[in-house]
Amino acid sequence: GAPLDVWFALAEALDRPMRVEFGRDAADPTPDAGHLAIQELVLRVAKQAGFDGRFEIPTRPGDPSRSTDVRLVDHRGRRLVLVECWNTFGDIGAAVRSADRKRAEVEALAVALGGDEGPNAVGACWVVRATRRNRELLVRYPHIFESRFPGPGPAWVATLTSGGPTPHEPGLIWCDIEATRLFARRRHAHDHVARLSAPRRSPRAGSGPRRWDHRAPRADVVSTSRP
Repeated sequence: GAPLDVWFALAEALDRPMRVEFGRDAADPTPDAGHLAIQELVLRVAKQAGFDGRFEIPTRPGDPSRSTDVRLVDHRGRRLVLVECWNTFGDIGAAVRSADRKRAEVEALAVALGGDEGPNAVGACWVVRATRRNRELLVRYPHIFESRFPGPGPAWVATLTSGGPTPHEPGLIWCDIEATRLFARRRHAHDHVARLSAPRRSPRAGSGPRRWDHRAPRADVVSTSRP
């Protein structure tokens, strides 16, 4: 084949971008290995916490295309937890709508499983690999993620790792790059972004710069003279 500098020269002549990259190692076991590693982590820690975990379980009987990444069942505690595992984000809006449909379908199942004792509780949590790209995405859209996942991260970590109470609201927590542990995300990042993006208050038209009149009394000066 042609040397690399020839390809660069050709790209420059055609005024087209050129990208050189190494492809995925052919020895990799599966293209979704990263996603599987997160699912494996969730199933392992949840089993130690007393959950009965299942992998890629359909949320609608007879339709395997609609499945949740990990479904956890606590038979004694009468609760179900849906866990979606994210190696990288695609269409966030579509993912949220899909998660809502899955939860609605599982809530119908929880009614049947509960029987005369009432429906089992249902919780939902996303576990996201803490890559730089994913972190930056949450910082860029803090209010979207906060409004969608208001459940406390530490409580969700406790639920999955030690069988703690399931928060009523959906949550989003991290797993490390190697998919070996779960940890909560910080919740104050959006405050910093809000301060940086807050518009400055412009002066009223015609007001001009404010001047201090030395003859006028100052509110922050207290007179100590006697009458």
